[in-house]
Amino acid sequence: TVNCLDQHVEKSPNRVALIWERDEPGTAVHVTYRELLDLTCRLANTLKKYGIQKGDRVAIYMSVSPLSVAAMLACARIGAVHTVVFAGFSAESLAGRIMDSGCKAVITYNQGVRGGRTIELKATVDEAVKNCPSIKHVFVAQRTDNKVQMGDHDIPLEEEMTKADSVCTPESMDSEDTLFMLYTSGSTGKPKGIVHTQAGYLLYAALTHKYVFDYQQGDVFGCVADIGWITGHSYVVYGPLCNGATSVLFESTPVYPDPGRYWEVVQRLKINQFYGAPTAIRLLLNYGEEWVKKYDRSSLKVLGSVGEPINKEAWHWFYQVVGEGRCALVDTWWQTETGGICIAPRPSEEKAEIVPAMAMRPFFGIVPVLMDENGEVIEGNDVSGALCIAQPWPGMARTIHGDHQRFIDAYFKAYPGYYFTGDGAYRSQKGYYQITGRMDDIINISGHRLGTAEIEDAMADHPEVPETAVVGYPHKIKGEGAFAFIVLKEQTAHADHIKEELKTIVASKIAKYAVPDHILVVKRLPKTRSGKIMRRLLRKVVTEQSGNMGDVTTLDDPSVVKEILDAYQKYKEKSSS
Repeated sequence: TVNCLDQHVEKSPNRVALIWERDEPGTAVHVTYRELLDLTCRLANTLKKYGIQKGDRVAIYMSVSPLSVAAMLACARIGAVHTVVFAGFSAESLAGRIMDSGCKAVITYNQGVRGGRTIELKATVDEAVKNCPSIKHVFVAQRTDNKVQMGDHDIPLEEEMTKADSVCTPESMDSEDTLFMLYTSGSTGKPKGIVHTQAGYLLYAALTHKYVFDYQQGDVFGCVADIGWITGHSYVVYGPLCNGATSVLFESTPVYPDPGRYWEVVQRLKINQFYGAPTAIRLLLNYGEEWVKKYDRSSLKVLGSVGEPINKEAWHWFYQVVGEGRCALVDTWWQTETGGICIAPRPSEEKAEIVPAMAMRPFFGIVPVLMDENGEVIEGNDVSGALCIAQPWPGMARTIHGDHQRFIDAYFKAYPGYYFTGDGAYRSQKGYYQITGRMDDIINISGHRLGTAEIEDAMADHPEVPETAVVGYPHKIKGEGAFAFIVLKEQTAHADHIKEELKTIVASKIAKYAVPDHILVVKRLPKTRSGKIMRRLLRKVVTEQSGNMGDVTTLDDPSVVKEILDAYQKYKEKSSS
């Protein structure tokens, strides 16, 4: 926190640290570095008063706000380890994370507000901590004026903070002490608590923030991610604040009160760098260009994409429509485990080319290698393989909390001596990297290796099909076949006609062998809250292992599973008849 707050308060206390774009449109709150330090110290002293010490774990279950940022920094200041749990997770997944990490306290709001709806945060925490004996206190802040039930271990946070001292001496920490833990879904289903440490993580977040986005002093940096995932940690909180930046906290949704929200905010706050997820861009491009063009986006200098590979259609829309063809668009590849951006088009030589939908260039100190099936390094260009990183970097995760063996197995066992990312990549003729999707999303049809993302990209070119997900399934003759799940713009009667068109597109874009054997129309796809499609669940549906779905707590809406299973059963009955 000294790097994120004190150093800036000394030099320029009245510089704006955070602009909180509240859910209620047009009600931004500006917080200076001095104010944020005051907030952080009072919160830190409150935690100390109630017995939170260096090394203790604290869960933060809050929507994006200056107070939730102060909660993270307050933990850091006293040497406690924060684990932020996205404020949309169920009580069950919150409890699972609290138990796995052994949290002593939870910091939450009475309620959250998102997209004009009220979310019961405190009630969810109450439900969760029933089964969590490690929890001694629940600190409750007020986001709305509504009263909530307060029990014996519940503490009104703001009330306590007004009584607390505004000076809190920072705990002295070793460079390798834990800064925070963050849970991410593993392929097995049980979420794993990724551990990041003090010095390396902060250095890497700050450097990537500065150089990938060409952040200049005085810029307004707008990363619209939630603090509940790694992007919010590295590019809403730690990276920007370490660099003395002005960081936007976005509490709302891209379509509230209408699909122009992002661009209205860009105009009103004069945002210079805009960093968001392809899933939101794909959602918005369905609404057309007028929502974008309504607002002045001349302040924008750099656009960024994060969370999944961006498809070409979304890339071009983002670049041409949003950025008017004059902003660098950085498609950033990295993971919860890497701490910060590892491959992105910038930094690079001045005006160096940016290839659409390609992460392209490794960041300083990142040494990517591609490996073949036999664990050998693939030399040369115009080649594909398993993406590994050949030497350590400051931001890399140090372990999985309580399960170092799982850490070794997941990342270092497949290719000894290398960090295995779990992703496949293509190195172009010019030596640039393109992420082709998870290795577990690679299928082999009649001996042809194929990333399901390639089929998805081809089908996404159909104007009636905003979203697709393709998974492999065992095929008697071809070894594997492709099974496609598609969402249609309108629930049309021409579904069969569209399916035929899709098959033609895939055949012409890739090859006949890539054409999905089955195309199932669904209302929506199963997604995590950060917008990643959980193909693992779709694979279970088509291989008929739906009795064993594994962990579905990370889903945006778990009811989607039954919806898809029902559609699949109907489809099967229809096919067999």
